[in-house]
Amino acid sequence: SKSEVSEVMTKADIKPKSMHRAKIWSDDVENLYRFQQAGYRDEVEYKQVKQVDAVECWPETGFVKKLQRRDNTFYYYNRQRECEDKDVHKVKVYVY
Repeated sequence: SKSEVSEVMTKADIKPKSMHRAKIWSDDVENLYRFQQAGYRDEVEYKQVKQVDAVECWPETGFVKKLQRRDNTFYYYNRQRECEDKDVHKVKVYVY
């Protein structure tokens, strides 16, 4: 249908307005860290590139469980926190 096509088009055009770096760890920062490890800005870009509606997460923590890189290899992540304090400042937080 026509509306579905236009929706996909607008989804593909989502670009962040700004970016800042994370200062303190949070669940959101943890997941951003995981997307960025796999080569994506964030969940928005991942869903756009991979054309998926959902991301597999650990039910206990809500952290991302696995991601597919652009070259189709899979990244698997732990149930628990992986982003250490020393890495928090490397995480880019995009604002749309």
